[in-house]
Amino acid sequence: MSVANNGEIGKYDYSFKMIVIGDAGVGKSCLTNRASKDKFLSDYSPTVGFEFLTFTTNIDNKIIKLQIWDTCGQEVYRSLITNFYRNASLAMMVYAINSRESFLHINQWLKEIRVQSNPDVKILLIGNKCDLENERTVLTEEAKKFKEENHLLYFEETSAKNGLNTKEVFNEAARILYEEHKNYRLRSRGESLVNNIQKEDVPQKLEGKEKKRNKGCC
Repeated sequence: MSVANNGEIGKYDYSFKMIVIGDAGVGKSCLTNRASKDKFLSDYSPTVGFEFLTFTTNIDNKIIKLQIWDTCGQEVYRSLITNFYRNASLAMMVYAINSRESFLHINQWLKEIRVQSNPDVKILLIGNKCDLENERTVLTEEAKKFKEENHLLYFEETSAKNGLNTKEVFNEAARILYEEHKNYRLRSRGESLVNNIQKEDVPQKLEGKEKKRNKGCC
């Protein structure tokens, strides 16, 4: 799920892998570039295969690095995308608020994630291009309903063009993964403590039984 960095190289405490998926043209690459580099590339060409970026943030005085796999949306590359599902701790599904088709396809993307990825993958829903409000074909309420009905962890609308909520959604992704990792460590420590206590109790019980047996012998 995560990699802890104990050295100085990279200067991060934890690193998590995530994947960004959705139809071609919804602005996935513009969204990831805006968040990671604070740049909007209006003439950005479609992603071929995938692009790798990183996003770093601070949570609870821990430096969290997201390894972001920005995938293409074209059907011809679909088989390549599934290879990244298995290693991702979080999937960010993106549609464009001015493309009803891209929103309707989210259900298909969701099915792929749940079949191809690990069972504990965290799934977020992002409606991009909300700067094109006058062209909106997907209501915010529809997306919220989809999020609730499919038990997704988070929903937000963004604009890669003007930067609205772009860093916020990746900050939220980092927070979700860090909290999950922290809870996992706490559970592991609790289970380890219980196991140690049980192991310490066993010799005492055996010793008591042995004494009883010896006492009854002639």
